[in-house]
This record gives sequence, C-alpha cells and structure tokens, in this order.
Amino acid sequence: MMTKREGYQLGLFTTSLEEVVPENHFLRQLEATIDFSFVYEALAPYYCADNGRYSIDPVIIVKQLLIGFLYGINSERRLEEECKYNVAYRWFLGLRFDERIPDHSTISQLRRRKFNDAEVFKKLFAHVLRLCVDAGLVSGRLLLTDSSHVKANASQTSKTKVMVERETKAYFERLDAYEAEERERLEMPGITRKTPKPKQTEQTKSTTDAETGWLCRPGKPEGFHYLAHQTIDAENGIIVDVVATAGNVSDHVPYLEQINRSVETLEKMDIKTQAVAADAAYDTAAIHKELEAHDVAIYMPKRETADNSKAEFKRSDFIYDPERDVFICPMGQALTLGCLQRTESGVSREYRATSKTCKKCLVKEKCLAPSQKTRKILVNVLQPIVDKHHEVDGTPEYHDALNQRQIWCEGTFANQKSQHNLKQLLRRGLRAANDHCLLSACAVNLKRLIKCHTASVQYPVEV
Repeated sequence: MMTKREGYQLGLFTTSLEEVVPENHFLRQLEATIDFSFVYEALAPYYCADNGRYSIDPVIIVKQLLIGFLYGINSERRLEEECKYNVAYRWFLGLRFDERIPDHSTISQLRRRKFNDAEVFKKLFAHVLRLCVDAGLVSGRLLLTDSSHVKANASQTSKTKVMVERETKAYFERLDAYEAEERERLEMPGITRKTPKPKQTEQTKSTTDAETGWLCRPGKPEGFHYLAHQTIDAENGIIVDVVATAGNVSDHVPYLEQINRSVETLEKMDIKTQAVAADAAYDTAAIHKELEAHDVAIYMPKRETADNSKAEFKRSDFIYDPERDVFICPMGQALTLGCLQRTESGVSREYRATSKTCKKCLVKEKCLAPSQKTRKILVNVLQPIVDKHHEVDGTPEYHDALNQRQIWCEGTFANQKSQHNLKQLLRRGLRAANDHCLLSACAVNLKRLIKCHTASVQYPVEV
C-alpha cells in the first residue's frame, strides 16, 4: 500500500510545471519579453555539431546566471541548490523535475572556456538595452554617469608594493593636438615636442588578483576593489553603458570613451543625446573639450582647486582684460602672453610680467615666491570651453540634472548592491568584473522593462 508521503511525491512529479508557476510570476513576464536565441549564434564557434558528448544548453547557463543576479543569489553553489528546489526557476530554465540542474562547477568552466571569448554578457546587455529602447524607455534627454566600488575577491593581507609604468602616449598625443590648434589660433609657429618617457609610480597590488586596485578615497572603504562605471538614461533609469576598472583608477579616466560609446550606441537606435551630467570628479578640461564635439548640454559642478602659490597675492588678485589679452596685477602692471607650456596637467598659455617691472615693484615680496624673479600666470588653453559650459551653473536645469543624477545613479547603485550582487565579486580579474557588472545591470534593466510591460496589469509583479 502506498504511503501518504509516496503519494505526495508521485503527485508532485506528475504535476505540470505550467500548473505550478503563477500566471503573474515575474519569470513568466520575462520569458515572454526576451528571446535568448542570440546566445546560440554567439557561441556557435565554440560547439561541435557532430562530435563529442552531449553538451549543456548554453541558454540554460545564461538564464541560470541571470536568475542569480535577478534574485540576489551571490553564490554559484547556492544558485545550484535554489534551482533544484524552486519550481519557478525550473520552469524558466525549461527543466523538468527529473532533469539535472547544471552544477556550480559546470557554470564556472563554461564561463571561463566559452563565454569570455564570445562576450556573451556584453551581447546580452546590448540585447536588453535594445528591448528597453523599443519599449520607449530611453529618450537620450539626459545621460547620467557615476561609479561605485565593488569589493574584489582578494584578501587585504595579499598586498604588495610594485613599480608600475604609466601609459601616457595617447594622453600626450591629445595634448599635442590641443597645442597645435591653439598655436594656429594665435598664429604662432608650429613646434614638435617629444613624448615624455613613461614614468614609474609605486602602487599597491594584490598577489591573488593582479588586476584589482587598492581603493583609498575619502568616505570609501579602503582595500582591494573594482569600480563599476555606469551611464544611465534619466527618463526611466535604464543603464545604457557599463564598464569596470581597477579601484585605483580615477573616475574621469574611462569617461570619454564611455560617453562616446553611449552616444554612438543610442544614435544607432535613432536616439539623439541632448545633455549629460556627472559630479565634480569628471570636471576636467579634456572632458569638456571632447564633449563640445557632441553638441550636448553639460551639467557638472566645478572641481575645487586650491591656489598653492606661496605668495600673498593669489591668482584671484589678477584681473583679466579680454580685449588686450593680458592680466593686470594689483599694482596695475600688465602680464602679457609669452608662450605655450605643455605639462602633465595640460597645455597652458603663459602670461608673464617683465623682470624689470617685477624688480622695481614696491610689493614684490607679496607677489613673488622666494624662487621667482617674475610673476607668471598659466591658463589652460581649454579654459574658455570649460567656462562656457559652466555658464549654466545655478540654473533650474542645472539643479534638476544634478538632482536626477543623485536619484538615479546613487539609487541604482544602492539597489544593485542590496539586491543584484554588486556588493562583491565572486571571481577574479578585470574580465570577470566586467561580466559581473554587466549581469547586474541587465537585472536592473529587465526589472524596469517588465515593470513597464505590466504597468496596465492589475496584479502585482512578483520579484
């Protein structure tokens, strides 16, 4: 005679998953929204059609990983267990009760051997973004950029000091172009400068993850981290671009490449970017110069700069006369334009008083540092562009853009850290960090997309 428990188990295996999973479940909405067939095309070169043993469907692996990021399951071992027992997860994966769930080792090996080279998660992110654009969730009216730290899978005790060569060739080539443009404007003769040899700096590195970086910023936890840089469309909070860097990389370093990529991606989808916003960490002359080419409004707080001059008279005590293109010192003498200087901080116009004038000055002790014979002022050649963009500071549009940056960027990062695994990495290396950040961003975009699709439905969406 069959026991009650045996009867229950038999009934469980004869029940259709379609009958168990609620009609209003989030994963049903997701399955109806996104087509995962692009995964087969992306991974076709990595599978043999007529040889070898039966392989696990790669779409199942992608879906399984997506479940982990959608529901905040931050362990692949735990993800394996959850998928065994959760009927909604099984339904989404297309696996019956008697079929085996891919284990954590299989997930790890497939990610390492096949998914990395095929850039599956980058293609998944692009596919989801396309769905969001088609649903009318992206307008390009305002793109917001910020970064957040993600703890690396590296012990703080594994740190060591190493000498690292700074790659500056591309940067100085850009400065050469700025200088050539300014020399042409001022009708100065051209000049060819040698690119300085790369300098070596001492950095703190991890012996377990060589690509992470030691984060040491005010208000941030000190240790080995990666940085997730995201650009978000302010219309509905859809993430349009994601990139990861080491934790010791300044925010403005990947910004130009990221914003260019965002603008180009949206242009391919017939969306014109109208404005961008970021915090003061992105307020550099090079960024303002490059954004000028995109013809967009720019909302950024001014970066605080300190006048480190040892003299009593500071830069603010000198008045610029635009008609004569000179600076007037507190004693009424003119500092005229002499030459252009190129340093690591940029290309600058040098305004200098004559040595004869400074030597006879009655207040030279207040104006000159002990090592100076004449007073000079350096002005970045891109400063007019920076000043032009900061003319909107304090306007209602400026405050609205910065408020939206705080709401969408900081709010999205907080949501990702608490619900979508952005608090800490499971794997090591920059490529793994990029995959992790892309999956977390996909989870956010999909939730906001499904919310839009089900806005007219009366029942709540289970997430």
